[in-house]
Amino acid sequence: MDEDTRYEAVRSRDARFDGEFFFAVETTGIYCRPSCPAVTPRRRNVRFFATAAAAQGSGFRACRRCRPDAVPGSAAWNVRADVVGRAMRLIGDGVVDREGVAGLAVRLGYSARQVQRQLTTELGAGPVALARAQRAHTARVLLQTTELPVTEIAFASGFASVRQFNDTVRAVYASTPSELRAAAPRGGPRTRATPAAGIPLRLAYRGPYQAGPLFDLLAREAVPGVEEVSGAPGGRTYRRTLRLPHGTGIVAVHERPGTQRETAAAHAGGWLDARLQLTDPRDLTTAVQRLRRLFDLDADPYAVDERLGADPRLAPLVAARPGLRSPGAADPVELAVRALAGRAAAEQLVRGCGKGLDAPSGTLTHLFPEPAALAEAERDGPLGTLAAALADGAVRLDAGADRDDAQQALLALPGMDAGTVAVIRTRALGDPDVAPPGMDVPDTWRPWRSYALHHLRAAGERDEDNWENR
Repeated sequence: MDEDTRYEAVRSRDARFDGEFFFAVETTGIYCRPSCPAVTPRRRNVRFFATAAAAQGSGFRACRRCRPDAVPGSAAWNVRADVVGRAMRLIGDGVVDREGVAGLAVRLGYSARQVQRQLTTELGAGPVALARAQRAHTARVLLQTTELPVTEIAFASGFASVRQFNDTVRAVYASTPSELRAAAPRGGPRTRATPAAGIPLRLAYRGPYQAGPLFDLLAREAVPGVEEVSGAPGGRTYRRTLRLPHGTGIVAVHERPGTQRETAAAHAGGWLDARLQLTDPRDLTTAVQRLRRLFDLDADPYAVDERLGADPRLAPLVAARPGLRSPGAADPVELAVRALAGRAAAEQLVRGCGKGLDAPSGTLTHLFPEPAALAEAERDGPLGTLAAALADGAVRLDAGADRDDAQQALLALPGMDAGTVAVIRTRALGDPDVAPPGMDVPDTWRPWRSYALHHLRAAGERDEDNWENR
């Protein structure tokens, strides 16, 4: 999009572009999302930025009315396989907070200087600034949804000191942490909660969202002890355990979107209500990003539906299910093991090798086994080989993994067939453009072949992958 087109999106308050770019107003010093309901500024006073971090780096503060930090992430980071796309996925997963820029560079296979240069050139902000913007958003969520002391929130958000935390909050929100907490909305989904009760969240998405097919899939795949889906269709709740960098977590996500706008004309976006219980609040950012990948919340359904809807075979399917998503994985390593072993074997692995929770929550009693534990228990056969490769890093499936390299490494393992690798690439690595081996798929479906197959499956024109039933 050129700047004139972006301004037209701002002038029409087009929510389709929320998170895809940000605009700032030089006369007010404020930056906003495109759909901000405030009076449209004059074109000569507007500047555009690819990221919130770039706007903050130029001295602009976040709008208190439209909360530009709460938008879905850019869909480009799901699609792009280059170093910038991989870096953004890793930053979203909290790698810079945990390992610094040097750790990010090592994971990408570049020098820290190269990573800094590429991100700054293309996005207007380097990895430190991008991580800082993310920490500020995490801090605001914790301030406004929990009763955690402010000093604990500073470190839980990833800041190195309370002073750094205070300075960042003032710079981004033009408020002190205490003022930001006092301004939290009362009632509804944002009712304050104690850490023990969990952190209530709104997981934002853009465009229409077909929650039903995704929850159907999660219900079919659910492994007892680790996951459960309860309730009747249309009002189901998905719960699962999470292994996180600093501790463990239990998440609940509700099927019904948190918005009551249901007509096609009003489908500019909405959210899924969720609640996170964490043993360590520092894991909030990582947990949220993994849920966003699982539920494919950063997708651009307008781009997907426009491309696939132009195909005669897919057009009626897209019209019947606008906004159908391609689900990912909350734990890529777990997904890979389950794709190879099947659901029944995965349940046995949980009972035999899974780590029990210190405080079980209903039917959720275990974490899925770690690769090292599986490699020790399954010394022979394809599953043991895969677990060993995941444990020693021969196969990488983290948020910044190179998809082609991962595919080649998986195919080199004994007992790993092309169909299973395609499932892993689609789900664990979040590739939106995967076609099953042996299926003649037209190039006109690119770069959304994964979504096209979900449309065919939802319509009963193609069998579901059977790995969860093995």
